[in-house]
Amino acid sequence: MTLSASSIVLITIVGLAGIGFYGILVSRNMIKLIIGLQLLVKGAVLAFILAGNQNGNINEAQTLALTIIVADTIVAVLGLAFAVQIRQRFGTLDIKALTTLKR
Repeated sequence: MTLSASSIVLITIVGLAGIGFYGILVSRNMIKLIIGLQLLVKGAVLAFILAGNQNGNINEAQTLALTIIVADTIVAVLGLAFAVQIRQRFGTLDIKALTTLKR
């Protein structure tokens, strides 16, 4: 059985989204959460490009994907900067240990 290119991309999308969801749900480390979010968004970007390719609007899909990548990069940089500041101030990146932020 041979797989088409769109089937391989669809399997990759499901894999990236699954790994991203797993990383977000299971991890308590802030950096691992950001990595999981990055994987999830990369799967979504591939889904947009695949959908645009299937509909014949590849230029619009690529433009949307580029916009998502820029926004996602900004979110990742801010999240990592926030994680560095939390590590310096509280000495941990564990989400459960940061209950002092509630007060």
